[in-house]
Parts: sequence; structure tokens; C-alpha cells
Amino acid sequence: MKPRRSNLSVPGHVEKMHAKAAKSAADVIMLDLEDSVPVDSKDQAREQVIESLTQLDWSNSTVTVRINSLDTPFAYRDLLEVAENCGHIIDAIVIPKVNHPSDIHFADHLLNGVELNKNISVAVGIEASIETAEGLQVAYEIAGASQRVTSLVFGIADYSASIGARLVSISGHGEKEEDLYPGHRWHFPLSKMVMAAKANATLAIDAPYGNFKDLDGLRRSAVMACALGCDGKWAIHPGQVDVINDVFTPAQEDIDLAQKVLAANEEAKAKGKGAIAVEGRMVDQATVRLATNLWNQAKHLGLV
Repeated sequence: MKPRRSNLSVPGHVEKMHAKAAKSAADVIMLDLEDSVPVDSKDQAREQVIESLTQLDWSNSTVTVRINSLDTPFAYRDLLEVAENCGHIIDAIVIPKVNHPSDIHFADHLLNGVELNKNISVAVGIEASIETAEGLQVAYEIAGASQRVTSLVFGIADYSASIGARLVSISGHGEKEEDLYPGHRWHFPLSKMVMAAKANATLAIDAPYGNFKDLDGLRRSAVMACALGCDGKWAIHPGQVDVINDVFTPAQEDIDLAQKVLAANEEAKAKGKGAIAVEGRMVDQATVRLATNLWNQAKHLGLV
């Protein structure tokens, strides 16, 4: 799977942003039909997204579309019309506020029918946003509900609202947390979502950081997410992309260490040895798996 370090959200109804986004350094461009679009612009946004997807060149990016949540009057048309017109172009549909595996089953069956009807040979993926206490409770089942599920995404603002957490910033997206809580306030839900994703061989993507002018705060947030096992982070502004890409790109020293671990493991297997030593320290198979994951990511990014 292609790296998904940075996931740039772009309002679906703002045409002028789409061409710029198609040339962005972000790994994923997400054309949004949900939160960034006013209610009276939903139909126009859907039409604009379809036009942009079919008219612009998206070959250099992974491109997704976030539909409206399934409990709205917009979602079924979002899913059907985007899939029918652009299923051969997009990599995935992003479904917000997924609360139950049945949400995934619904989208999966509809996409099956569209792909059969339109002769779409490559299946459209599904990214499921975990944004409520109800969704987090069954995150493992959601991640395993369909082979289409490529990633789970943490929705920090809606999750905060669902549990009645205190609002500490205008955006509600992660900044100023240290003023309220002496630690990482979202460590448990994010870790639980990561566990559910990885147990089902899918990616885990962190929520955006709301203050797009605070790049230091963004970096701290991204470093924490990376440390917890996330594979990337959403961005709400193009100026955030470089920082996110940097944090989620393996450092050269880490790549070098992974190479040493993998080489030592191959040498040990060739000699029939079970124990592996690297730079005077014993290495177990869990470390070998970590080294393999890092090496594969570096290969995808053209770093090795």
C-alpha cells in the first residue's frame, strides 16, 4: 500500500483549491463533502467533486472522497454518484462517524453493485472514521467488516463531543491540550483505534491539528501519533503537509539500523541460529518485524 503520511482535506465546493491540491506534496488528497461544506452547498459540492475528479490529473496522488455521514439525507447520493462517476479514479471513500460494522456492510454492498455495473476492476477502498464512543467500542469489528477497509481515522472533535469532554480550543482539534491535562489526553482512544486497525492489517490515521499556524504544536502532535503507531495524520491546510511528511518519514539513521537488523536476521537464518545480535545487543523477532515494516515504508518512499 502507498504511504499515507499526510492526508490533506480539501473542501469539495471550492473549485480553485482542487487543481492546487492535485499538485500537492500530500500523500493523500481528500475531497470533502462533509464538515467543510455548508448544508445549502451539498449538491453543488458533489457535482464539483465529480467534475474535478474527472477533469484533473490525480495520477501523482492517492485520492479519496469523504461523503456525509450515513444518518444524513446526503450520504446515499454521495456514495452512489461518486462511485458511479469516479470509482475508476478514486482510491477510497471516507465514511465519517462510523458507529457499527453495518455501516461498512452497507457501503461495501453498494460499491459491489456499482463496480459490477461499471466494470470497475480495482475495488474502491473504505476509510472508516472513528469519531464516537460507540464507534470506538466496536472499532475492531469495524476494521474487519470488509476487505475494502484500508484505514481507521481518529476524529478528535466529534469524539470529544460524544464523551462530553471539555472544549479547550476554538477548533477542538488537539491544540492547547497541555493547558488542561498533564499528559496526552487522547492516548487511550487513539491507542485502542491503532490496535484495532493493526489487528486487522489496516492503517491508522490521526486526526488533524486545528491551529494550522502553530507548526511546533503540529509537530508535537504528529510525533506523539507516530510513537503510538499511527501511519499518518490528516492536514487541514497545505502548510501542514511538509511537517507531517517529515515526522512520518523514516530517518536515515533508522533506515540504516533496520538494514543492520534485517541483514543480521538473514545471516542467523543461513547459519541455523535462533539468536540475533546487532551492535552488541540481542534482537528478537518482534524487532525484526518492526525493522521490516520500516524498510518497506522506506522502499515505498524511494529512500532505499
